[in-house]
Amino acid sequence: MDLTLEELTHRTGLTVLDHLEQQVRIPVVDGLQAQGDLIVIPLAVLDDVDVPARARWRPVPPSGVELLRGAAGGNPHTLVAEPGAAEWTTEVHDRQRLAVGVLRATRPAYLIHPEHGGSGIAPGTYLVRRQRERSTQRGQADFLVAD
Repeated sequence: MDLTLEELTHRTGLTVLDHLEQQVRIPVVDGLQAQGDLIVIPLAVLDDVDVPARARWRPVPPSGVELLRGAAGGNPHTLVAEPGAAEWTTEVHDRQRLAVGVLRATRPAYLIHPEHGGSGIAPGTYLVRRQRERSTQRGQADFLVAD
């Protein structure tokens, strides 16, 4: 079921900036997607990530799990879901060292951010990781994207 941004913020109690269109429907995507400095990747397409068999999974509550806060204490990216719809673990081995955690959802889950609004994640298992920009200049280091 797709929600409007207004419905999502009402359900979660989280807020977004006033300039965002409240009546926009939030698409639920089952593939690669990004929200600011986070990227959501279906776990099945990755071969450099492992979740230990004994990982502790926590339910994702309707009020949300703060995944990442922007640079210098900025706005948070929050993962939300209906009760029993999704679970989350930070116990993940990511060879790129960018992982924030892994999401398993049986119904849609949502990312919400005050500046970016909402994005929907279809049922499945996903790695949530920070985005990294590659330098195109020789001798320049890669850097993490920051909102």
